[in-house]
Amino acid sequence: MTKPWHRRARHAVGHSLKVRLVLVFLLLAGAMAFTFISGVQKALSVGWRDGARPMLMDYVDRLAADITADKSGPPRIERAKAIAQRLPVTVTITGPQINWQSHPGQSRPEWQRDKTDSEDHWNRERWGGDKDWQRLLRRTTADGHTIEFGLNDEAFERRPRLVGFTLTALLLLTLLAFLYIRRLLRPLDDIRAGAMRFGVGEFGQPIPVRKPNKPDELGELAATINTMGADIHQMLDAKRALLLAISHELRSPLTRARLNTELLPETPDVQPSREALLRDLVLMRDLVTDLLESERLASPHVALQREPMDLASLTAEVVRDVVASLPNDPAATQTISQTVTQNVAADVPRLSLDLTRMRLLLRNLLDNALRHNLPVDGSRPQPVVIDLRGTPKGGALITVRDFGPGVEEAALPHLAEPFYRPDAARERATGGVGLGLYLCKLVAQAHGGTFSVHNAGPGLEVRVELPG
Repeated sequence: MTKPWHRRARHAVGHSLKVRLVLVFLLLAGAMAFTFISGVQKALSVGWRDGARPMLMDYVDRLAADITADKSGPPRIERAKAIAQRLPVTVTITGPQINWQSHPGQSRPEWQRDKTDSEDHWNRERWGGDKDWQRLLRRTTADGHTIEFGLNDEAFERRPRLVGFTLTALLLLTLLAFLYIRRLLRPLDDIRAGAMRFGVGEFGQPIPVRKPNKPDELGELAATINTMGADIHQMLDAKRALLLAISHELRSPLTRARLNTELLPETPDVQPSREALLRDLVLMRDLVTDLLESERLASPHVALQREPMDLASLTAEVVRDVVASLPNDPAATQTISQTVTQNVAADVPRLSLDLTRMRLLLRNLLDNALRHNLPVDGSRPQPVVIDLRGTPKGGALITVRDFGPGVEEAALPHLAEPFYRPDAARERATGGVGLGLYLCKLVAQAHGGTFSVHNAGPGLEVRVELPG
């Protein structure tokens, strides 16, 4: 479901450094413009009395004198009309003989209203005081007429396009600021992409550094991360070499020890010690193998040898091998179906998987389930169930369930941790060192899949989902 636009905008502001820098630019520009305009207006409103007011008074005196050319007679309307046509002013004449307005359709502006007007919202202090404006724009003739001047609003042409031009200019400036900031912060995208490459083990392509001879702070950051990536690559190579050395150095003496043990005489007094030593050597060999494999799989840079395969056929083959390796007890292993039950759906697709590691995953899952399949009440165990089916996304789901005692709910999140053995379900006598499920989880994750463990009541159920 698509998020509302305001949530997307809020996420963009919180996530994108570019958007926040543009918003800071706009806020700073608006604050500076408001402060400058307010300061200029305040300076002009305070200082104009000493500068422009005397000239305005003299100009109004001249206009009034032009209208009352005859000092003893009333004001002349034709002269007032000529002045109103020539200049962007209004003329109002009131008196005992003449009451005339040059622009009767216009209302008197707020700054021209005196204290006899009924509007309560008028504030004389804001316009300089009533007595100042009366003295500036109003004149009284000798015969008792009053001549009042004002500004003609019709003479000032309304220019709505200027608003559009101003908004367009602001948007253009904002776009230019965004493009500049985007270009300025483009190295951050390169650094992010480089860090992601390093995270998946691709160290061959370093982060590009702009102007390597004279780098800026982002260039220095990219160079530092490149150095860190080179160091990590070197450490991974050293770790890989160490694993190979351990594999060679540990397996060789174990092989020689097993060979020497097998050469011991099979006499009755030596046979028990010989068999016990062989079991311990096999356990040590398997432990070293599992440790090396877990170290390889735990690395995000593990290379899988993928090939298309039929997962159902591989599962059936592993089941036969596991059942064949069980102790030769006819009561427990009469047939495969009495030990392991396979349920394979028809929609299981062919997947590109690592054959060796998938075999390891299936074998460990079955070994773990068979080892803990003994019911609590001591009754005959039910067959372990392995279920294989396709997923809606074209992958495969592997489910293995036993019918043993299960584990406590608190222990479920820890079952796939290395060397973890819950007391109730994993006793030392049952075998294993706690690496089986851990290896299964690593194999699933190396293939891009998921691994989960659940109590099935009775028993334990392990699910591995592999992507298509």
